[in-house]
Amino acid sequence: MTSSSDRSCDVGVERSYEIRTYGCQMNVHDSERLSGLLEDAGYVRAPKDADGADVVVFNTCAVRENADNRLYGNLGQLAPKKAGRPGMQIAVGGCLAQKDRDTIVRKAPWVDVVFGTHNIGKLPVLLERARVQEEAQVEIAESLEAFPSTLPTRRESAYAAWVSISVGCNNTCTFCIVPALRGKEKDRRPGDILAEIETLVSEGVSEITLLGQNVNAYGSDIGDREAFSKLLRACGKIEGLERVRFTSPHPRDFTDDVIAAMAETPNVMPQLHMPLQSGSDRVLKAMRRSYRQERFLGIIEKVRAVMPDAALSTDIIVGFPGETEEDFVQTLHTVRESRFAQAFTFQYSKRPGTPAAEMDGQIPKEVVQERYERLVALQEEISWEENKKQVGRTLEVMVAEGEGRKDDATRRLSGRAPDNRLVHFTRPDEAVRPGDTVTVGITYAAPHHLLAEGPVSAVRRTAAGDAWERRNAAPAAKPAGVMLGLPTLGAPAATPAPTGGCGCD
Repeated sequence: MTSSSDRSCDVGVERSYEIRTYGCQMNVHDSERLSGLLEDAGYVRAPKDADGADVVVFNTCAVRENADNRLYGNLGQLAPKKAGRPGMQIAVGGCLAQKDRDTIVRKAPWVDVVFGTHNIGKLPVLLERARVQEEAQVEIAESLEAFPSTLPTRRESAYAAWVSISVGCNNTCTFCIVPALRGKEKDRRPGDILAEIETLVSEGVSEITLLGQNVNAYGSDIGDREAFSKLLRACGKIEGLERVRFTSPHPRDFTDDVIAAMAETPNVMPQLHMPLQSGSDRVLKAMRRSYRQERFLGIIEKVRAVMPDAALSTDIIVGFPGETEEDFVQTLHTVRESRFAQAFTFQYSKRPGTPAAEMDGQIPKEVVQERYERLVALQEEISWEENKKQVGRTLEVMVAEGEGRKDDATRRLSGRAPDNRLVHFTRPDEAVRPGDTVTVGITYAAPHHLLAEGPVSAVRRTAAGDAWERRNAAPAAKPAGVMLGLPTLGAPAATPAPTGGCGCD
C-alpha cells in the first residue's frame, strides 16, 4: 500500500478532512472539537461534493448491536479508495475505539490512527506520527486528559451551541456501556461554563444547550447537590442569552430546586427531555434504574404544575430481557399518564459488554416488534393530540437552518418554538435569517410538526442572525476563531435515534 507520506509533504498543499459521526449528542459535539483541532492544525474541510478527503475520521458509537459490523463495513469500502489516493489517512475514534482498541487495526490494517474518548485532542499529533513512522498509531487514554471544552471547536451553526458541563456517568444501568467507555462523571467548574457561554453570546449565539451524560447530576463531582439549579439561574442573568435548554437529565437527580429554577428563570425553555426507559417497576429494577413509575409520574406532575405549557419528551426501550406483557402494559400506562409530546422509542438490542446482554429471558424479535408497533401507535396518537392543543396559539419561533426539507417547494421556512416543537411557517416578505425570530399563529398540527399558514405578524432581527450572516458571507476557507452552533435536532417520535447521553440516561 502507498505510504501516507507521499502526499502530505507537498509544499503548499492543504490537506482536506471529513468526519463521519455516529451516536449521541456527546459524539456530535466531540466531532465539532475534532473539526476545530484539524482546522487549527491546517486542514480544511472537504466540500460536500468532493470525491473523498485526505483524512477521514470515524467518530464511533458502541451502544447499538452490530455497531462494529457497520464500522468495518464502512472501513472496507474505504480500503480501495485509500490504495488509489496517495497520502490518504483513516482515523477511528469514539466509544467503539475505546472499547475495541487493537482489534480495529487487526481487522482493518489500513487504518492509520485509533484514539479513544479521553484523548481526542491528540488526533493531529497521531496523524502526523502515523505519517512519519508509516505505521498505525493506537493511543487510548484510560482517563480524561483535559476537559474537552478547552479544545478548539468548529461548531456547525452560528446561532446556537452545545455547552458541555460534565463528561462521564456514575450510573450502572444494565443496558448501557457508556460509563465503562467515558468514565466516571467529571464536572466542569461553574465559572468556566459561564465564561464559555458569555463568550458564545458575545459572538452571536442566542441559544445554548447544556450537555452532560447525566446533566442534572452536575455537582456530584464538586460536592454541591444544588449546583445544576444554580447554573440554570446563573444562565438567566447572561444578557443576550435568549434560550437555555439541557439534555439529558435522570429522574433520580431531578430535584425540586431544579423544577423551581426552570419555572423561575425566563430564558430556560418550557421543554423537558426525561428518559423513562420502562414503566414497569420490575423492569426498572432489572435495568438498575434508581426510580419507579410513581416517582417518574410525580416529577411530571410537579413540572406541569409550575409549567403547564411545557413540552415533555422521553426515551423508551421495548423488549428488555424478561419484560412480560404486564410489564409492557405498565409502560403504555405511564405513556398515557405522561402525555409526552415526543418519544424516542428503541427496540432492545444487545449491547456487547453490558450485563443485560447476558441476562436470561431475551425476548423474541417478533414479540418486541409487535409491542414496539403498539407503543408507536399510542405515542403517535398522543403526539398529535398534544400538538392540536397548539392550534390558535401565537408563538415566537427561532428560524432554523436546514430543518424544513420541503421549505423550498412549499415556500415556507422552519424553526423551533420555545418548547422545541418544529414549526413550518409562511415565508415573510421581509428577509429573515437563521437565528432571527418570527411571531406566527399556529393554524394546523401534525404529529411531528406545526403549521403557521397565515402571514408572519412580526420579524425580529437578532445578533444570532447577524452571526449567521457573517459566517455565510465569509470565504469557505478556515473559519476565524471559534465557530458556534448546535446540531439539528428534532427526530420524529418513535424514531430509534438517541437524543442525549446515547439514549440511555
